[in-house]
Amino acid sequence: MRDDGSPNVTHGGEVPARLMSSACAGMFVFGIVMAILGAILPTLFDTISFDKAQAGNLFLFMNAGMLVMSLFFGPIVDRFGFKLFLMTCASVVALSFLLLARATTYEAVLAAAVLLGLGGGGLNGGTNALASDIHPDRRGAALNTLGIFFGFGALTMPFLIGSFLELAGLDRLLIFAAVFSLVPFALFAAMSFPKPKHAQGFPLSQAAEVIRSPLLWLCGALLFFQSGNEFTIGGWITSYLEEVIGVTARAASFLLAAYWAAIMLGRLVSVRIVDRMGKGRLVLAGAAVAWIAALLVAWSPTPAAAQAGVVLLGLGFATIFPTTLAVIGEAFPRFSGTAFSVLFVIALTGGMTAPWVTGNVAHTHGLERGMLVPLVSCTMIVILQLVITRWSKLRPNSGP
Repeated sequence: MRDDGSPNVTHGGEVPARLMSSACAGMFVFGIVMAILGAILPTLFDTISFDKAQAGNLFLFMNAGMLVMSLFFGPIVDRFGFKLFLMTCASVVALSFLLLARATTYEAVLAAAVLLGLGGGGLNGGTNALASDIHPDRRGAALNTLGIFFGFGALTMPFLIGSFLELAGLDRLLIFAAVFSLVPFALFAAMSFPKPKHAQGFPLSQAAEVIRSPLLWLCGALLFFQSGNEFTIGGWITSYLEEVIGVTARAASFLLAAYWAAIMLGRLVSVRIVDRMGKGRLVLAGAAVAWIAALLVAWSPTPAAAQAGVVLLGLGFATIFPTTLAVIGEAFPRFSGTAFSVLFVIALTGGMTAPWVTGNVAHTHGLERGMLVPLVSCTMIVILQLVITRWSKLRPNSGP
């Protein structure tokens, strides 16, 4: 162990660069998981008969799977380590893509969505905790780097669907996604990981102190709204662009790809500026940009303004999630998995709720009203970051 309680990854594991490559591969696949339902939803509407409320339920159940996994991944990796857990999650994601490729009923799509949530939630939490552990001196940069590969993954499926759907068909593209999922599985299997932080037993009393921290819950509340935003935009924006803005299905897929590309670009910039700018200011700046973008999307004067707002949303969202995770990783290095588990449970509750609310609002009042949900969430993120900054100044010894 290091002096700050972080694990020393040069003993009992690969060097950080090799472990980081496996974490990035896992996050790439999670990016595909996050983008896949939104990318294939217009095609599913054409091939399988279900309404917008049922579509909202797909996101609800996928996020519920992630929520269940988030309850357990932190204590599991803190107690038993990362290797077997991450291998299992990658294989579950591959299986879910194969099920989606063969689905002919709404019930089959729903079952695949649950598996996507379970496997994807484990990859998300496990790779973030791993990256935080192996880079104790530069968590902000490491987690934003991980987020870049999330962007690559999320960009891949909308781009492939926009380019090759008519040529290859959705089933072949989903099989291709399943093959992608086996790459991190192979990397996880081939590498040795750091020894578990609490191999001799999990100290419940110390973990309880972490869970009671106000900083943890304030950051969790912020990520509740941010996760809801990311799931809502990723899941509903193609349908919104087609039905309300009037773009073609192909153009909507490319705009979704541009949204994920903007997230990737924003995180690339964040890697370079987070240490100079400071985590709190970086999150607040991203939230302010996202608020302006959400306003453009919801009340756009022209189609071009709405499309620009979609890209600007990606830039604004980019910094918020990984930088907030870095704050908590620095605050609780010996229980990073457990702390991240709490954060992801709260965040995924938001991710589970917001798309469902959007779907039901769209079902009764139209997608124009549904797109007000991200605007409200962006407002809450700005308020919460201001509270976190103020709280940290008043209690400087309670945070990182």
